[in-house]
Amino acid sequence: MKRLIPIFVSVCMALLPQMTLSADIQTILDHPDRNLSNKQRDQYRNPAETLDFFGIQADMSVIEIWPGKGWYTEILAPWIKQGDGDFIAAGFPQGGPDWRQNIKAEYEAWLAADPHRFDEVKVIAFGPPDNWHLGPDNSVDAVLTFRNVHNWVKGDFADTVFSAMFDVLKPGGILGVTDHRATPETDIETMNNSGYLTEELVIELAQEAGFILEAKSEINSNPKDIKTYPAGVWTLPPTLRLGEQDREKYLGIGESDRITLRFRKPQNLSN
Repeated sequence: MKRLIPIFVSVCMALLPQMTLSADIQTILDHPDRNLSNKQRDQYRNPAETLDFFGIQADMSVIEIWPGKGWYTEILAPWIKQGDGDFIAAGFPQGGPDWRQNIKAEYEAWLAADPHRFDEVKVIAFGPPDNWHLGPDNSVDAVLTFRNVHNWVKGDFADTVFSAMFDVLKPGGILGVTDHRATPETDIETMNNSGYLTEELVIELAQEAGFILEAKSEINSNPKDIKTYPAGVWTLPPTLRLGEQDREKYLGIGESDRITLRFRKPQNLSN
């Protein structure tokens, strides 16, 4: 049953995020232990600006949904650790396709290999078929997910994920989302095949779960991305699924054009 969204929502200015990251985030980005190939992607993923836009602070309790191989974890975990916040990685559950299990194993081994940076990361299982609980209701300050919504839509469980994210957030809590952006009015079959999602669909999914759209950003936009490629978004870097075929052309385009949206769980809920 869908939640009823308040028609009028007033957000007190005192509840709005402090849109300034402390200087120590740059120290994290420049740290010599950070993976070099990850650093090279900063030009496309704009981590400092993106976290700033989302309003994330180092003393928050933050969940990252499906952290993949840890690109954002490598930034968030040590930063939140030094700010005395809490970082929770909601990774893949046991079972499912081999590619998910391989990523799960690699991610957990990577964390264990560097306890100095990652010893305070709490890893939980989240995903199909029946692991849809992120923690106690109303318990965390922010939930972040980077380039995952297209997988949820294709798997036909996006509404379940958005509801779980809504439930775990405190009233007034932040949901930050990025994903590959499709051309407006793209049909669902094309979205599922290409990996690109319309901004309208992502907003609809969030609003149906009860979230309020607070702001959009073009931080991660890429006007060079024409979005029609033989292997969908995976034609572009970093995947470069076509191998050497037109490699330089796709490197010249860069990574995908991306949606960047900040939602908020209403401070006052009406049922």
